[in-house]
Amino acid sequence: MPLIRIDVVEGRNQQELNMLKETIHRAMVIAFEVPERDRYQILTQHKPGFLVAEDTGLDIPRTDKFVLIQMISRPRSAEQKKKFYSLVCQLLKENCGIEASDVMTSIVVNSDEDWSFGLGRAQFLEGDL
Repeated sequence: MPLIRIDVVEGRNQQELNMLKETIHRAMVIAFEVPERDRYQILTQHKPGFLVAEDTGLDIPRTDKFVLIQMISRPRSAEQKKKFYSLVCQLLKENCGIEASDVMTSIVVNSDEDWSFGLGRAQFLEGDL
């Protein structure tokens, strides 16, 4: 159920973009123990210079392979979040050749009342999920 927004700089081919989305999804399924078909992703490509991600003074090197992941989700434990941060970097390195220094993640928390999966209903509140 997490909604994942992925922002990258233009330049990857469709196969690379598909692997990027699949890899991030795999990390989410493992870390948050959600069903395989619990997949909501939006990938946006930006022209060079339109995605700025400096390192907050941490001396983290960035390249044109930078990936910004924003997840909107129900509350998750600190341990689950830490597992996701670590696992997504590990899997992106293995599957996509993206260094951990090029991965930034932000998790925005909301509650059950903030979700409707369609049909004009609040499935979490109405007991469907």
